[in-house]
Amino acid sequence: MTRFASGLVVGKFAPLHCGHERLINAALAQCDRVWLISYSQPEMPGCEPEKRERWLRERFPQCEIVVLTPERVASWGLGALPHNDAPGDQHRHYMADLCLQVLNCCPQAVFTAEDYGDGFARVLCERFAQPVVHVRLQREQGAQAPSGTLIRSDVHRWRQMLSPSVYRDFVQRICLLGGESTGKSTLSAALAQALETVYVAEYGRERWEEKGGELAYDDLLIIAQTQVRREDAALAARWLVCDTSPLTTLFYTLEMFGKAPDELYTLAERHYHWVVLCEDDFPFVQDGTRQDETFRQRQQAWYVDQLTQRGIPFLRVRGSVNQRVAQILTALRG
Repeated sequence: MTRFASGLVVGKFAPLHCGHERLINAALAQCDRVWLISYSQPEMPGCEPEKRERWLRERFPQCEIVVLTPERVASWGLGALPHNDAPGDQHRHYMADLCLQVLNCCPQAVFTAEDYGDGFARVLCERFAQPVVHVRLQREQGAQAPSGTLIRSDVHRWRQMLSPSVYRDFVQRICLLGGESTGKSTLSAALAQALETVYVAEYGRERWEEKGGELAYDDLLIIAQTQVRREDAALAARWLVCDTSPLTTLFYTLEMFGKAPDELYTLAERHYHWVVLCEDDFPFVQDGTRQDETFRQRQQAWYVDQLTQRGIPFLRVRGSVNQRVAQILTALRG
């Protein structure tokens, strides 16, 4: 196996899939230093530059990663990004300009799984005035060979082609909110079953039990942080049901202590694709940990006020558990 001081892998990585990862790992096995360049003009929905950069940095932190955007290349004094359908040589010379004018590198090898790699290596060889080798990997054949086009057609069907950290960005989080004794936890489990996915239980109660029913000010931030970590670690398919959110933790922090740390306010801004508010349309049930009916009413009003102020659309559900599940399914599929 030939060794190179540096190698180059260029792609849209929209999304980053197992075929890309195989190619990058091959470059890492043969090169002391690997440059990963990602760009797409136009961008592919769901594969925005910040996501692609995060995917690459999480999966290949040892590489030199550059994700190009119109704003970024303009700040470097480069011309506009070539359109995806532009002639091949336009892309090749653009990459040469990037390497010479911005990155100050002249990779000795380019790694591809496509025929275009020969022409790419030829242009770089001319521009760098040094040999550039095209290392081509055989691409998997067949209708189900990994490709961005195939995966984008139904990312959930082809999720086995994506690492969990990449697929996570395509899972839609459903957040359930509601005051005490509004059936939120029961609905979380029932909804997850109906959607054939998993749910993340409320960590606050678990922490409350660990601390013997006495929560300190610092505990509340830990609750929100842990809730978010558990959501991010959940192995869900298409949907992830979240029994509460950091917004709930913010409410309890303000109720208990009259203030909240800045980080908790930031966590309370966490995005959920769907927000569901469980109505308090059945009698309050005291389980030994809850306060009272007036507290539930105040909490419900706070949620409505906060969601409205923040411009967050939300779905109100009422009735039995089955009725609530049906209302949510109708909204999701509507």
